[in-house]
Amino acid sequence: MAEIEIRNTISTDIARLSQLDHSIDTDYVWQLDLHREIAQVDSIFREVRLPRTIQIPHVRTAEQLPDEWHQSPMMSAMLGSEPVGYIRFRDDMVPHAVWITDIVVGRNLRRKGLGRKLIAAVEAWAIQRGFKRSIGEVQSKNHPAIRLIQKLGYEFCGYNDQYYTTRDIALFFARLI
Repeated sequence: MAEIEIRNTISTDIARLSQLDHSIDTDYVWQLDLHREIAQVDSIFREVRLPRTIQIPHVRTAEQLPDEWHQSPMMSAMLGSEPVGYIRFRDDMVPHAVWITDIVVGRNLRRKGLGRKLIAAVEAWAIQRGFKRSIGEVQSKNHPAIRLIQKLGYEFCGYNDQYYTTRDIALFFARLI
């Protein structure tokens, strides 16, 4: 495979990035068990194996990308002159932290280290700006992304059950950089 270059996204990348398959296939989900009592709330996440592999749409549609790409920093993974993946992030959500919102890799290049390279590029960007933490938001149904971010040393640090318009739970993972 040719060398992958990670660079800042430019406007001419957007049309091709929008055409990438943004869905994921998963055999597992993180299920929330919430128990409420008068003076106590317990929340437990369990990794649950599904009876069959399911395809999950991305929480943000590819059609939104052309209108939203300039609203937050974004980097593209380039294979030659072809954009084959991207990562979107924010630098204004949490003080001294970069917040990773989206990682998308073309289906034919998944599980080849491209997500890892995209995250490393964002972390390098953040370190240059003096940030101390990296936080990633992940859909509770996106088991491949959860596993990737955990392999990179990120630890579960919270959730929001009303975060996405899809009504899916957002899980948050963080690490010091």
